[in-house]
Amino acid sequence: MEGAAITRSKRHLPPSHYMLKIESYSILSETVEKYESGVFEAGGHKWRLSLYPKGNKKMNGTGHISLYLAIVETENLPLGWEIYVNFKLFVFDQIRDKYLTIHDADDSSIQRFHDMKTEWGFTKFLPLDTFNDVSHGYLVNDCCLFGVEVFVHKHSGKLECVSMTKKPDNCTLTWKIENFSALDEESYSQKFTVADSQWKILVYPKGNSIGKAKAISVYLCSCNCLLSDLKYFAEFKLRIRDQINKNHVENTAKHWFSKSLKDWGFSQFLLLENLNDASKGFLVNDTLIVEAEIMAVSNIKLIA
Repeated sequence: MEGAAITRSKRHLPPSHYMLKIESYSILSETVEKYESGVFEAGGHKWRLSLYPKGNKKMNGTGHISLYLAIVETENLPLGWEIYVNFKLFVFDQIRDKYLTIHDADDSSIQRFHDMKTEWGFTKFLPLDTFNDVSHGYLVNDCCLFGVEVFVHKHSGKLECVSMTKKPDNCTLTWKIENFSALDEESYSQKFTVADSQWKILVYPKGNSIGKAKAISVYLCSCNCLLSDLKYFAEFKLRIRDQINKNHVENTAKHWFSKSLKDWGFSQFLLLENLNDASKGFLVNDTLIVEAEIMAVSNIKLIA
């Protein structure tokens, strides 16, 4: 944060995680170059404040108070550990009963603590002439109060990776339904896999919804949606084959399949009167051939 723009503002609300009260500050500043506070816990990690009463001379902090947040007790952290933190440092204005808040100008700034960088803060936290001027209220009766808030950014989510595949391999399922007249109200094909996603054909022999008792209803059903809250896209054709004249009936659709809308297709795919007309060639020897062809499909992976 050295060299970065700094924002200073005041508030009544005390710092959430730790406060350091120093009495006889003048003696401390004459006695020690650096004071390290006790250890406190925030965000599942251990921290301390590092205070340079007359500035961190090695970092060109002469004429200022230098104040840093340091992570400690890192011995048990895994090799290559990284901790991402948003934090604010404070000094109390005892006259106005407010805390001067000092943080990076970008309020959402995140700092990365790791084994090569265990300390972040402000070398020029506050000019000494300002701090020592009683009218500012920071040092009163040789007493002052510092504080810190630490918010650890924990990555506990997953990465969703989505891509689209056009003309995937093995994209057509042919479902030969024998003894068609014996089907129940709804019937599913076996599963078939296209680009790592699984699908079924769903048929209502005597129709459903607005097609009930009028037409056969045919749908494509996503099996993945039953086990996931993700959505899966497919551009597809549903087809009933004309086994005599080759005048197949087909319809095309696009849909994002989800747990609440796991199947999509056509409630009036083919009128029952045409389906049952032997001359049309759709139903031969009580056998119907239904196909699903997927022309484009989404590929979705979740990475922890």
